[in-house]
Amino acid sequence: QLRLVESGGGLVQAGDSLTLSCTASGRAFSMYAMGWFRRAPGVEREFVGRITGAAGDSQYEEYANSVKGRFSIFRNNAQQTVTLQMNSLKPEDTGIYFCAGNYGYAGSEAGSYSDWGQGTQVTVSS
Repeated sequence: QLRLVESGGGLVQAGDSLTLSCTASGRAFSMYAMGWFRRAPGVEREFVGRITGAAGDSQYEEYANSVKGRFSIFRNNAQQTVTLQMNSLKPEDTGIYFCAGNYGYAGSEAGSYSDWGQGTQVTVSS
């Protein structure tokens, strides 16, 4: 089981960039698939992106269509961190961003993740 803590949220203007970090505490971090989700006011939690862990044949990322080309996910297994780089932010990117992890495989469904952080608020003004 991982303990996850997000950081880096804040208030930015449309078009700005923001970097979110997720720091994990626990064992075998490299074996965990990691994901980012967000929840906007009045909207259900939605998938943002994910990155596979060492359990797969090769590492790859997947992104929601709404953020593809603007957001990127990186992981540093030695530091046990996952980074969400967000560029060209839009007001519709506003929400609470959550980091999630699951040992082995996890997809774009929130239910496939066992461990969650508390979230960090991102607000994008127009």
